[in-house]
Amino acid sequence: MITEEKKKLLEYFAEGRRYYKMMKFQDAREAFAKALRIDAEDGPSKKYFERCEEFIKNPPPDDWDGVYEMKTK
Repeated sequence: MITEEKKKLLEYFAEGRRYYKMMKFQDAREAFAKALRIDAEDGPSKKYFERCEEFIKNPPPDDWDGVYEMKTK
């Protein structure tokens, strides 16, 4: 059974993904930060939080299709 805490984390993650797809990286970062306050070790939230940080500093082009391109291995 899924806990209420995990449900809330998943809600924040889904919210962050919606903002991320709309290129609203500040809002997405905040949603992922809320998820990480529930579980600081949540890998997907950590990864998207980092990507938001990167895209806030270096926004993708206007025609971005949502695909993340790794810069290093």
